[in-house]
Amino acid sequence: MKDQARVVVIGGGVVGCSILFHLAKMGWKDVVLLERNELTSGSSWHAAGQIHTISSDPNISRLQDYTINLYKEIEETSGHSVGMHSTGGYYLASNQSWHDYLKRERSKARSMGLDQEFVSLDEVVEKHPLINPENYVAALWDPLDGDIDPSGVTYAYAKSARVHGAEFYTHTPVIETNQRPDGSWDVVTEKGNIHAEHIVNAGGLWARELGRMSGIHLPVVPMEHHYLITEEIDKITSLPEGQRLPACIDYEANIYFRQERSGLLLGTYEPQSTPWSLDGTPQTFGHDLLEPDLDRIADRLALAFERIPSLQNAGIKDTINGPFVFSPDGNPMIGPVPGMKNYWTAVGVMAGFCQAGGVGKTLAEWMIEGEPSIDVWAMDIARFGDFATPEWGVIKSSENYERRFVMTFPNETLPKGRRQKTTSIYDRLTQKGAVWQDSFGLENVLWFANSPEDAYEEPTFHRSRSHEYVAKEVEAVRASVGASEVANFANHKFTGKGAKAFLKKVLAGRIPRPGRVNLTPMLLESGKLNGDLTVSCIDDETYYLFGSSVAQNMHLRWFEMHLEGLQDVVYQNMTDDFHGIAISGPNSRELLSRLTREDVSSEAFKFRDIKDTFIGGVPALCVRISFTGELGYEIYVAPQYQLKLFEAIEEAGADLNLKWFGGRALMSMRLEKSWGAWTMDFRPDFTIMESGLDFFVDWDKDFIGKKAALIEKKNGPSKKLSVIHIDTETDVSGDEAVMHNGECVSYITSGGYGHSVKKSLAMTYLPVELIDSNAKLEVEILGEFKEASIVMEPLYDPSGSKMR
Repeated sequence: MKDQARVVVIGGGVVGCSILFHLAKMGWKDVVLLERNELTSGSSWHAAGQIHTISSDPNISRLQDYTINLYKEIEETSGHSVGMHSTGGYYLASNQSWHDYLKRERSKARSMGLDQEFVSLDEVVEKHPLINPENYVAALWDPLDGDIDPSGVTYAYAKSARVHGAEFYTHTPVIETNQRPDGSWDVVTEKGNIHAEHIVNAGGLWARELGRMSGIHLPVVPMEHHYLITEEIDKITSLPEGQRLPACIDYEANIYFRQERSGLLLGTYEPQSTPWSLDGTPQTFGHDLLEPDLDRIADRLALAFERIPSLQNAGIKDTINGPFVFSPDGNPMIGPVPGMKNYWTAVGVMAGFCQAGGVGKTLAEWMIEGEPSIDVWAMDIARFGDFATPEWGVIKSSENYERRFVMTFPNETLPKGRRQKTTSIYDRLTQKGAVWQDSFGLENVLWFANSPEDAYEEPTFHRSRSHEYVAKEVEAVRASVGASEVANFANHKFTGKGAKAFLKKVLAGRIPRPGRVNLTPMLLESGKLNGDLTVSCIDDETYYLFGSSVAQNMHLRWFEMHLEGLQDVVYQNMTDDFHGIAISGPNSRELLSRLTREDVSSEAFKFRDIKDTFIGGVPALCVRISFTGELGYEIYVAPQYQLKLFEAIEEAGADLNLKWFGGRALMSMRLEKSWGAWTMDFRPDFTIMESGLDFFVDWDKDFIGKKAALIEKKNGPSKKLSVIHIDTETDVSGDEAVMHNGECVSYITSGGYGHSVKKSLAMTYLPVELIDSNAKLEVEILGEFKEASIVMEPLYDPSGSKMR
């Protein structure tokens, strides 16, 4: 075994083998994979092997599409069969809600160029005579779906990697992973040590144990999972030669099924999950299965017998109960671990035979080129922070397993693992009727009902009961003054003599002078967006960056990478050290004047000023800025002072008709101002010119991504972020197809209802040649094409005079 490698991939399941293949294929030949047992040990060998493209995140769907189309290549490269059956697949809806869900999926597929179509139930029965059509109202067809041989795929990846120059070693368990001062790694095995620049944790069932060797606690959990294989079924044996049944997913019954030889493979996700081996996966576990317990899936089997009547008379040939790893939200956890140099993860890939190709491609691009080719935030390990403890991971992973085929509505928040992080005013806001959601582990308010007893909301694709409540919140901000908690903003602090020079390099925008703030984009080397931030200068050696809280670890990782070797800059993630309250509206200045001895007149406290002062009797940072489009202030205090600030604001605002508002009101108001939001309208899928954030760029200085940005500036973007008004009573929720003359030209990045302007609004990246006030567009919402027109300037206060 060699003792040096550029990358050591640990874990010989389908994910690890795909990563090895993609690294070698893309040019890094000095890469090694270590497997503790045989390839496929753990979960890969007993997977059901059903493959599909649909995922909740469009970019994951794209990567699943890539994975399925990759199988022919690795089969040819390796000479090893993957056992591919391209049968196509049906997604079956048994009620109107699931039909609406499939309509949304069809619209997303249209925007991604995927070939999915609704077909008649007669056609379903013709291709799949085992199905009882009386149970269904609709079926969506995807020609890419089918099934593969799990072991065949894994070995095809490994052998293809070897063809491209990589190496893999089986029966080589890793004992230790020790980091050297330069950030490289010593990987200790029973057969010797390998010194590597990078290591990749693709440990599957052993990912937790492997992570703990380096002090990383991954919130992934093995779950027991059943599927069964039937004896021969007459309707299958009598199929015409060469015909094979399509794969199927029945959402309400929570089952998936496909042909297996002359029988049927049927799998289900139990309504009560069974986490397995929480104290650690046994080292002796390999090609093993768990004891079946059909009582746990009896109710699902009863539904399956109704919907596939032939099962009632079919004997069970095999029952498989095997563990596989789930993440807290069901998506993979991949990428460089924040706070740890050269340590990469590819864990929690529960749909490995749909996703492993995409995961391998993404990780290889990230390592070799510095960034993935598409936005993979939905899979980035940085979406979790310290709040994602192993115990919390068990709760959320169990919930996700149980909801594998249960739709989550656009307005729905999930109940388990909540109140992991709260602020000191959580109970006060709850008493005011707050309806909460969690973001990066922290509870934040969506909207306010009239009382705690009134604080409920039914899941729906349409406007919910919150609609009128949110309208009143918006009205209060526009007419008088509103208050909202802003603890869910990230806060990054930079100090030292080199802080300004560092920020000039990593930020594309202008660095403000002391006492001022500026909006600034942050770019990747490719010129794509890496952040949408507010930079503030307290003095020449003290700066704060405010941004998206969910992206705080992603940005921490970026800052730390570029701070390496610098001795004159100190960086701290201060997000949990600053909780705050924003006040917005025409009366917000009057309210602020009652809370401080400072002169807060427009001349003394200008738009985009920041003051280190006292407000409500406590130390505070106060910024004159607002995401509502009104005159407003963001007040940041240490957590122990937030309750006192809350009480002072309540008392001082009592006669000003102060009203608390939540995130939905804020999103409504920012749409009326044509402002984009991070993770939706602004993300690494888009460039600086496309987003319109080039307005904030300081082109006279050097910054990361400038070379690519200048090329795009010279050539001009092919598309630009635009706002459209849609003639609809059902607002968009994201990813709906945007049509022009019957062709899909874009998709919705975000949207909702503008309560002040009484219009349904959305944001989308449109081809520049279409951006004209006379352009006629349509948006596909729940299967219906709604007319839309382009909004050429903000509908509310287009000059921005109110906030200034």
